[in-house]
Amino acid sequence: MNALSWDDRVHNYFQKNRVLVTGGAGFLGSHLCERLLERGSVVICLDNFFTGSRTNVAHLMQNPDFEVIRHDVVDPIRLEVDQIYNLACPASPVHYQHDPIKTLQTSVWGGLNMLELALQNGARILQASTSEVYGDPSVHPQPESYWGHVNPIGLRSCYDEGKRCAETLFFDYHRRKGADIRIVRIFNTYGPRMHPNDGRVVSNFIVQALRGQDLTVFGDGTQTRSFCYVDDLISAMVAVMNHEHQGEPEPFNIGNPEEHTMLDLAEMVIRLTNSSSRISFLPLPSDDPRQRRPDISAVGTKVGWKPVVDVESGLRRSIEYFRTIV
Repeated sequence: MNALSWDDRVHNYFQKNRVLVTGGAGFLGSHLCERLLERGSVVICLDNFFTGSRTNVAHLMQNPDFEVIRHDVVDPIRLEVDQIYNLACPASPVHYQHDPIKTLQTSVWGGLNMLELALQNGARILQASTSEVYGDPSVHPQPESYWGHVNPIGLRSCYDEGKRCAETLFFDYHRRKGADIRIVRIFNTYGPRMHPNDGRVVSNFIVQALRGQDLTVFGDGTQTRSFCYVDDLISAMVAVMNHEHQGEPEPFNIGNPEEHTMLDLAEMVIRLTNSSSRISFLPLPSDDPRQRRPDISAVGTKVGWKPVVDVESGLRRSIEYFRTIV
């Protein structure tokens, strides 16, 4: 069979869906880039590499449909794209509290810049929001209709309020300028390519267990979280982006409603790593939520998504990854 001519290759390139992923070299972004390439899209990965890493996307660099641009979303950029996944923002307390003002700028100014880019291109845009918009919830589990219980001036507020403001911007751009928007509220997600020092509980526990250190549990360990494996989360994001909704857009909770206490999770990690580690306790951080579990009935009914990877299976895959880097 003859190789495609240059004209044919150019034609095929422009026939493909061109997708921008901001924060594309991060934990979630790199998995999303990978999935989109598998689906046949041309993918532009935009990242300032504050928390992202070229290592996360190194295996994609030989793909002719993949491009990496070093850029900060706080600054405007011009590109030709059909879809935008806006994931750019530090997502762990260690990272987003490092420079809280920059964290707010990333959510707000970055969101504005990406919305303007979407309008310029007539592109659909998805905002990666967070369960942190619910704060320390007084409603359990949390449905999308719950407005939250959030401290606007706490140490975590740069992230919580930045994401809440970004959601406001997206809906106002839709109402006033006709932006084609999608919003997902991401609950705790874990899996390969998490940064070993990002301060999140799953990576903390696995790294400590593999090193034979005490697993540090904050508070008394009875606070709960729900953990979604990264493959499930990426499937949800792609499904929501390509969902043709009826009527006004709405945010969707994305997560696994399987709920665990921190003590349960610590004991599970110790068992799965066959570690000799013990559990120690530290004071509970400021504004740390007591419980967090998504109501995912809306995305299940309207988009047809549900998680398929249980926590123990996802932890086994994550532990296998961390053994290679710890």
